[in-house]
Amino acid sequence: MDTFSAALLLFLVMDPLGNIPLFMTTLKKVEEKRQRLVVIRELLIALAVLVGFLFLGQYLLRLLQLSETALTTAGGIILMIIALKMIFPRRDTSLEEDVEGEPFIVPLAIPYVAGPSAMATALLLMSREPGRWPEWLLAVLIAWFASAVIIYFSGYFARFLGEKGLVAVERLMGMLLITVAVQMLLNGIGEFIATMKTLTD
Repeated sequence: MDTFSAALLLFLVMDPLGNIPLFMTTLKKVEEKRQRLVVIRELLIALAVLVGFLFLGQYLLRLLQLSETALTTAGGIILMIIALKMIFPRRDTSLEEDVEGEPFIVPLAIPYVAGPSAMATALLLMSREPGRWPEWLLAVLIAWFASAVIIYFSGYFARFLGEKGLVAVERLMGMLLITVAVQMLLNGIGEFIATMKTLTD
């Protein structure tokens, strides 16, 4: 996987278009002149969390002694679940939270932007090929920047696409993510079969 592919994967997982209604709802109780500042602050916090998890998450995996095959397969399963939720959303599984006053870290930075799925994806990228950390860091920055632009101008995107347009684009992103998830699962299964053949020979 190259840098662009990794950035696109992270962007799909972060699902900024799907987060637009969540951000707009959460910020309703914040003074209009403060909303932009709050969004910028929360986006920067989310970036710090993603970068921190990118570099520190691999040590947790090493401590657990997980194989590369297991990580690939698990990554495919995780992405599949995320994609299915994007295509078939349910109100009872929504991340929307009621927040009194000005939100701080939760829920805008975490989990709307730097959610478990985004952190898991960053962790999987780094754990498989830690030597390519500059590429993975660049991928995180690209995906975050693209998501930040969409979220910062969420009002314009919401008016331009409309509610149905946002839903349609999110479904499309979910379909793309499913193809990536299937490929990761196939890669994991292929690696497992190859390992078993090596052990039996």
